[in-house]
Amino acid sequence: MVIVDTTVWVDYLTGADTLQAGWLDVEMGRQRLGLTDLILCEVLQGVRGDRRFTDVRRELLKFEVFATGGTRLAIAAARNYRTLRARGRTVRRTIDCLIATFCLINGHALIHNDRDFDAFEQALGLRVIHP
Repeated sequence: MVIVDTTVWVDYLTGADTLQAGWLDVEMGRQRLGLTDLILCEVLQGVRGDRRFTDVRRELLKFEVFATGGTRLAIAAARNYRTLRARGRTVRRTIDCLIATFCLINGHALIHNDRDFDAFEQALGLRVIHP
């Protein structure tokens, strides 16, 4: 399973010419793709207009959406944050810690366009798709 991060969905939905959005366009019918409820929330928060919101929501819900949160993930994400900080790598956003830790715990790969995930890949072994 490949989890598609908010950054890639936003690029894809806005027609941005990025390697990740291009990969998503090609692999959408070939790969098993998913997102977390946190990613779903982030993407939908940025959608302008009720009709577009409805359309984007419908399209995203065609993919597997994983529930996140809970005590186990919160503690693991905090531990990962502290581990990275101790190694001189500070992750800017808590939500990125939660998404990366979710992928690590569940053995999912991640495709993203966000440097916060680089530390998780380099120091903690997060599997990342590099198109």
